[in-house]
Amino acid sequence: MATAFPAEIGASAPVRIGPSHGTLNFRLRELWAYRELLYFFVWRDIKVRYKQTVIGLAWAVLQPFLTMLVFSLFFGKLAKLPTNGLPYPVFYYCALLPWGYFATSLQTATNIMVEQQRLITKIYFPRVVLPLSAVLSGLVDFAAAFGVLIVLMAYYRIVPGRAVLLLPAFLLLAVVTALGFGLWLSALNAIYRDVRYVVPFLIQFWMFASPVAYSTVLVPQRWRWIYGLNPMAGVIEGFRWALTGQGVAPGPLIGASAGAMMLVLLSGLSYFRRTEGRIADVV
Repeated sequence: MATAFPAEIGASAPVRIGPSHGTLNFRLRELWAYRELLYFFVWRDIKVRYKQTVIGLAWAVLQPFLTMLVFSLFFGKLAKLPTNGLPYPVFYYCALLPWGYFATSLQTATNIMVEQQRLITKIYFPRVVLPLSAVLSGLVDFAAAFGVLIVLMAYYRIVPGRAVLLLPAFLLLAVVTALGFGLWLSALNAIYRDVRYVVPFLIQFWMFASPVAYSTVLVPQRWRWIYGLNPMAGVIEGFRWALTGQGVAPGPLIGASAGAMMLVLLSGLSYFRRTEGRIADVV
């Protein structure tokens, strides 16, 4: 927190920057004061991501689209997993869209503190701006890939119902989940560099622990709230349900996901605030 000392007459008051006190002191007012810096970081991340690429933003579309084709062939045509009556391309793309956003944002947020070590050691700003910018910049890729989903739904003549109005809520759940875990992993990665090697394996395992390649209806009803402790389970099923009207409607699974998400976010903010004073020394 910033503490002002008494100043001499005619001189401006010096400001001392020190660590915050209290486990739940998140200093949100300070973050709001640095909102223009957050915008700059988001815009910079977007430009750097596609600098000197041939097809630019199209990479954000190709990755989920090609993965959807592979899933449709192996999990759909060959394994014939149930899709709640949805065409395979729509079923898998509805899941790959939020999952791709989460996986990319989490990996970017994990590495961002180390990548920006020169900036961190030279000037002061709320360090939470960095993982937050990594999470927000991923929304541009999400928007580009979402256009393909609209085309797929039009091709298969799937018209969203009133449930589509809840889609922003599920997107917010994905953003907050990525931010919560990103805060934990970015702080840990700044102190223990092994974390960046663990994250790709973690993301791969996490995908198969989430209903990306299969439907949650395969999980017994009495165990779904436990399965929902994985926040991405609620996000993915919520996306499918909001866009197509098929799948698991809001209930115990999504409620458990929302509760787990809030716990991860609050604990991530608390841990990040406690460790950010050390990051400049160890990064």
